[in-house]
Amino acid sequence: MGEIVLKALGWITAVLLGLVLIVWLVWIPSAREPGYAFVAAWGGPGNAPGQFHDPTGVAVTDSEVFVSDARNARIQVFDLDGHFKRWFGTKGDGPGQLGRPMNLSIAGDELYVADYWNDRIQVFGLDGTPHRNIGKTGKGPGEFNAPSGVAVAGNGDLYIADFYGQRIQQLHADGSFVRQWGHTGKVGILAGEFNYPIDVALTDDRTLYVADGYNDRVQVFSPDGKFLRKWGGPFAMNIFGPFNGWFATVTGITIDRSGNVFVADFYNNRVQKFSPDGTFLSTFGSKGTGPGQFEKAIAVAVARNGTVFVADFANNRIQKWKPKP
Repeated sequence: MGEIVLKALGWITAVLLGLVLIVWLVWIPSAREPGYAFVAAWGGPGNAPGQFHDPTGVAVTDSEVFVSDARNARIQVFDLDGHFKRWFGTKGDGPGQLGRPMNLSIAGDELYVADYWNDRIQVFGLDGTPHRNIGKTGKGPGEFNAPSGVAVAGNGDLYIADFYGQRIQQLHADGSFVRQWGHTGKVGILAGEFNYPIDVALTDDRTLYVADGYNDRVQVFSPDGKFLRKWGGPFAMNIFGPFNGWFATVTGITIDRSGNVFVADFYNNRVQKFSPDGTFLSTFGSKGTGPGQFEKAIAVAVARNGTVFVADFANNRIQKWKPKP
């Protein structure tokens, strides 16, 4: 009897180990690129120039880095080495005022700000001059309930992550409604459904990438709006974890000049890089307060030369990384 029990336990152990091996091989990929090296960090808690109170968004031009300084209700601007240049915005809901700015996007000579508490997208000149507002509070077409991310197509169309609205909206440049993805106000885990979407990114051909926040995944849609693919953990269905290619809340997404996708993996305290089809390439960052460590990586931007800038939320700083040779 004892031998039968031991044999049964042996078979059960072998089966479990086999399943673990299968999961590892199928859902935990190895890095295909050498990754990134930490260069510098700047900031610190406070409200003085160059200090932050919850940095939540970052965008970059050829010469400047723009940062959403959320609780200070302003945008701060730095050169590529982190030297402070200027800031704009004050707390409020009037023209040029901000209510917790979130993810940023730059198109042409304009900065698009997801103005979270004010339920609108604000557009500024890169010098900080207010240009126009798009949207208002509501559940209808072209209305928002805490917009958290925005991307701009070459034709001027806006793609907006409507956080509490549980949807992505596409609007024309004048704010008129085109279409949406997701069911307004309803959380879902199936393809084309969302669980508090936080950010969006576009390729030149208008393929849409969505940071599907609490579903712990990325979703991708074709230029004509059709669902293409998703990734993040087994089946990309709200299974979170610390492994390569898995997420623990996706809060920021951007695309480099080669089409590679960079994802801010918030609670895993890292940034992950993928090919356009979702193949895992590399990752960088770990939990902590030291150089090259994050306390919740919330947003990411990539310069033309491949340099990566990351908003390090709870450490109240911006980090700069470069590709390893």
